Amino acid sequence: MLLIQNGRIKPMVGPELPQGCVLIGDNGKILALGPSLEAPAGTQVLDAGGRLVTPGCVEAHCHIGLDNEGMGWEGRDYNEIIDPITPHLRAIDSINPQDEAFGLALQGGVTTACTGPGSANVVGGTFAAIKLAGKRVDRMILKDPLAMKCAFGENPKRCYGLDRKKSPMTRMATAALIRELLFKTRRYREDQLAGKQPAFDMKLEAMIPVVEGKLPLKAHAHRADDILTAIRIAKEFNLQLTLDHCTDGEVIADELALEGYPAFVGPSFGGKTKIELRSKSFTTPGRLHQAGVPISIITDAPVIPLQYLPMCAGLAAHAGLNMDEAWRAITINPARQTGIGHRVGSLEPGKDGDVVIWTADPLTVTGGEAYITIVDGKIVYHAGR
Repeated sequence: MLLIQNGRIKPMVGPELPQGCVLIGDNGKILALGPSLEAPAGTQVLDAGGRLVTPGCVEAHCHIGLDNEGMGWEGRDYNEIIDPITPHLRAIDSINPQDEAFGLALQGGVTTACTGPGSANVVGGTFAAIKLAGKRVDRMILKDPLAMKCAFGENPKRCYGLDRKKSPMTRMATAALIRELLFKTRRYREDQLAGKQPAFDMKLEAMIPVVEGKLPLKAHAHRADDILTAIRIAKEFNLQLTLDHCTDGEVIADELALEGYPAFVGPSFGGKTKIELRSKSFTTPGRLHQAGVPISIITDAPVIPLQYLPMCAGLAAHAGLNMDEAWRAITINPARQTGIGHRVGSLEPGKDGDVVIWTADPLTVTGGEAYITIVDGKIVYHAGR
C-alpha cells in the first residue's frame, strides 16, 4: 500500500483539500482521500511536503509511440500513405514503449495518452488509450479500440491530391470517401445479420463498431467548414464523434454548443505551419467553454512534446479559460470524453492510483513539473532519485 500525506489535494471532482492524504491499495486502486488517513503497518508513506497533488494528466489526442523521438524516417509509424482508406490498421501494432517520449511525459506529469494514426489518410485506423509506464504495450492498454481516426481538410488533400495526383483532391472527395465506406459497411453488416455471409472484408469489419454507434469517429478537423462537415456526416449516419483540433472552433462556437460534441483543442503552441491554422489561438478553449462546448486540451504530440500538456493548459488559462476548467481540460474532461473516465482523470476511491506530486503548479509556475509520478500505485518517476 502507498499513503501520500501532507499534500494540497486537487481531485478534479469535489472540493480541494488544502492539506490531505491519498491512500492507494496493493491492487493499484485508490482506497480513500481525506484530511488524515490511517494506514496498515508496512504501508509506504510519501510526505508531499505541502506540494500540489493531482491525478495524472490525460492526453486525448497524440501519436506517442508511433512517431518516435530522434529516430527519423525509421521511427515514423503513424501514416500508411498508400491508400486513403485504412480503417483496419491498429495503433497498438505500431506503439513503441521504449520511445524516450514516454519517460519525458511521465516527468511532465502525463500518465495516460490516447494515441494512434496520423491524418494523412481519410480513414486511418484505430486509436488506443494507454498508460505511459511499461515495457509492453499489451500490458499498458486502458481501452482498445478507443476511436476510429478520420481526417478532413488539408492533410489528405495534400498527401493524395497534391503529392500523388489521386483522390481526394477536394473536400468533396474526402467526404464522399467517408460516406462510401459507411454505406458499404452498413450494407455489409445488414447482409451478415440476414445470414447472407458476404465475402470477408477486413476494412469493413473494422468499421462495424462505428456504424453501430459503439466506436466514435475521431475527426481531425481544423477549418470551420471541415468541422461542420464532420458533424453533418456523423448526424447522417447516427455516429459518435469527437472534434479533434477544432482550430476554428471559436468562429462557430454557438453552432458547436448546439451540437454538443466534445472538442479536443490544440496543438495551440508554435507556428502556423499551414493555411488551416490561421486562426490558431490559446483563446479558443476559453471561448468554447464559455459557449457551452465540452473541451479538452491536446498537444498532438510530437507536434508539442507530451510533457508540455500542463503548460498548454496554463497558456489557455492565461488567455481566458477558467483555471479550474484548465485543469479539468487535461484530466477528467479528456478521460470522460474518451470513455476512460471510470479509470483515470480524477482522484476518487476505486479509480486507478495515477497520481502526480508537483514541484510547483505547472499551470502557473514556469518550470513546474512532476516531483513524483505514480502509475497504478507504483512510483515511476521521482525527481529526487
